[in-house]
Amino acid sequence: MSPPKYVDLAVLAAALAVFLLGGLPMLGFAVGAAAWLAQRGIQVLASRRAAAELAAGRRQRAMATIAATTLGRVWLMALAVLLAGLAEREAGLTAGILLAALFTVSFAAQGIAHFFDEEPEAGSA
Repeated sequence: MSPPKYVDLAVLAAALAVFLLGGLPMLGFAVGAAAWLAQRGIQVLASRRAAAELAAGRRQRAMATIAATTLGRVWLMALAVLLAGLAEREAGLTAGILLAALFTVSFAAQGIAHFFDEEPEAGSA
């Protein structure tokens, strides 16, 4: 059994309770959540496109898609934190901490998921 594919979204939902109970700036949560959901959407679209490129035998285009969208997603999150910080300093800090926590959880879940993936049988590729 693999870990939940969307564990980061569960953490995002739990973070809402932390923000509400802790009296933290909701602008920070809103900006962090919006940036996270946007980058997750980009990630899903990029994965689908890369899979289509690989199926068509275009490995370089698949890798270029993943590389470009990975860099773009990082810039999107950094820009969101910067803009939140310019609007309200504490909101930028909380947005940055939220995004760092979500990235850490997502990255760890993806790493753990590889342990549970079934290896293709020899000769079946």
